[in-house]
Amino acid sequence: MGASHPARAHSPRRLTITRREEAGVTVLAVGGEIDEDTGTQFRQELLPDGGPPAPYTVVDLTRVTFMDSTGINVLITAHHALPDGGWLRLAGATGIVWRVIELVSLHQAIPCFPTVQQALHA
Repeated sequence: MGASHPARAHSPRRLTITRREEAGVTVLAVGGEIDEDTGTQFRQELLPDGGPPAPYTVVDLTRVTFMDSTGINVLITAHHALPDGGWLRLAGATGIVWRVIELVSLHQAIPCFPTVQQALHA
């Protein structure tokens, strides 16, 4: 199991990200707020060392309480950086997070699923 990494200590909002592998797919379980203060951490976890994301990645947004354009930009960058034949899927976005995804039509570029299990088996 991966470790959780808290956002910068001075930030009032915590971002936790746990990485695990399931059937050859990288699952990033994200919790907290994805914004300007935590965007660098989110980018580093999704795009390690500035390279492409894992070839098959599900980002679990179930525990994300807020996401602004910073998170959207990281997801778009990851989507465009995928290796040939790879995919990025989002799971569990609800409430305001789903509304942001819907407003910018991100769900038309990156498949979104209600649960991680559905994303893994799509």
